[in-house]
Amino acid sequence: MPQSDDECPAVLEGRFPPTGPRPARPRRRRRTGARWTLTSGVAALVTGVALAQSLLIATGLVLAGIGVQLFDAPDAPDAPDAPAGRPDRPAG
Repeated sequence: MPQSDDECPAVLEGRFPPTGPRPARPRRRRRTGARWTLTSGVAALVTGVALAQSLLIATGLVLAGIGVQLFDAPDAPDAPDAPAGRPDRPAG
């Protein structure tokens, strides 16, 4: 049987440029909406405390909570959810 003059696939792979699409770099999330929501919530909270207006305090607390939640939003919405329970204990 004649010897094949094929080289190792790893060596051949380095000689040719990749043919498939290149993976895109992940983009940074813009959190402008979260910043504005958090800033307006804190401003409403401080103003409500200064004027002793309970409705303005409540609005500030709600807006600040929404703003913090927007900052803490997951980056990959398609990622599978983490398993239920504590990580140091098995579920069940």
